[in-house]
Amino acid sequence: MMNRPPIEVWLVEDDDDVRQTLLQTLQLSDIKARGFARAEQALQALMPEAPVVVLSDVRMPGMDGLTLLHQLQQRDAELPVLLLTGHGDIPMAVAAMRLGAQDFFEKPYEPEQLLHSLRRTMDKRALVLENRRLRQQLAANQGQPLLLGHTPQIEQLRRQIDNIADTNASVLILGETGTGKEMVARSLHQGSGRKGHFVALNCTALPESIFESEMFGAEPGAFTGVTKRRIGKIEHANGGTLFLDEIEGMPLALQAKMLRVLQESVLERLGGNKLIEVDARVVAATKLDLLTASEAGLFRADLYFRLNVVTLYLPPLRERRADIPLLFLHFVEQAKAQYNRDVPTPSDHLLQQLLKRDWPGNVRELRHHAEQYVLGVLPLQENEVRLTLPQQLADLEQQLIQAAMAQADGNVALAAERLGIPRKTLYDKLAKYRHHTAGES
Repeated sequence: MMNRPPIEVWLVEDDDDVRQTLLQTLQLSDIKARGFARAEQALQALMPEAPVVVLSDVRMPGMDGLTLLHQLQQRDAELPVLLLTGHGDIPMAVAAMRLGAQDFFEKPYEPEQLLHSLRRTMDKRALVLENRRLRQQLAANQGQPLLLGHTPQIEQLRRQIDNIADTNASVLILGETGTGKEMVARSLHQGSGRKGHFVALNCTALPESIFESEMFGAEPGAFTGVTKRRIGKIEHANGGTLFLDEIEGMPLALQAKMLRVLQESVLERLGGNKLIEVDARVVAATKLDLLTASEAGLFRADLYFRLNVVTLYLPPLRERRADIPLLFLHFVEQAKAQYNRDVPTPSDHLLQQLLKRDWPGNVRELRHHAEQYVLGVLPLQENEVRLTLPQQLADLEQQLIQAAMAQADGNVALAAERLGIPRKTLYDKLAKYRHHTAGES
């Protein structure tokens, strides 16, 4: 699941007794908290990107709660601030909500209501910081965005690539369809220092009748229609890298010629007799067990062993689920630029649903979903668990409550009034849905 930073509540309250009592209440509720007697102290202690939620009294000596709210917004517009008010301060607190305060509570307040609002706000702060962290990772990868991810499998793969990229060793990449095998090959080329082209060829996409000329080139008159010399893919990759995707699709008759290229670094164009020297680093990829295929006579064993100097395994997306949010946000940013669309940041609910999928199409399928999201045609039914009618009704109720709370800027009393239900009922439902969501994650 998503890696959330632990969130701390900073309590700003000048009354020592009130501050200590509330701190004890928070700590007994498993909420990490820190107390400040003055707003100036909290401002001085605040660091950028702080994983905190601020709960502040309004009337205090020196800097008051509204000034603190303004100062905090100047530093981080998304830092949540909740206010504690006396009875006469309610109009002021309502005005503060319009200025960006997350919520306010009139003294004496109901502890459970305060705790519920704090937990909800802490979840929101954690999501904001997580999305920022993902964006920072994306920005850090600009210029080398080929292999995104921080799961142990991808970290290990990057180390392996770094170790062999500057060698001439042939490499075989194993991975399911859509896992990004070409990105691994491009990473090898990028780290090789080679000045030649990166040339990619899908061996199953070429008809056998033209495979040889496409790979090895052809001299004029080699066959009907060839009137001038044609340079093949191998020769075009001279000084660079030749990537042979789905190598299992290479015709058996041409595998011997490919073996010669690997062993002797020479080739002959179709219809020619001259040996042409080539220096192309060969990287092949497959989703099959080539050793088993060679034992069945479907692939040359000598070519398999020549290709298999180094084997790199690219795990399917279901084995590196923690990378899904980062990858999805990356693909969303790419799609926004491609389609000239500006869309909201993917919601936490959507990211959680993406994490639950098995992704048989792997990274390629995830990219497709990101494009659908940007274009506004992402089929939600694919991201939802099939629900019974009571579950669907409960889900609808939860959506309506969330919408009412958003429209009321988190004000429970106002949301309850708009929904036409008692405030206590709304608190109970909010607590129920929060517990339900926590149990799923």
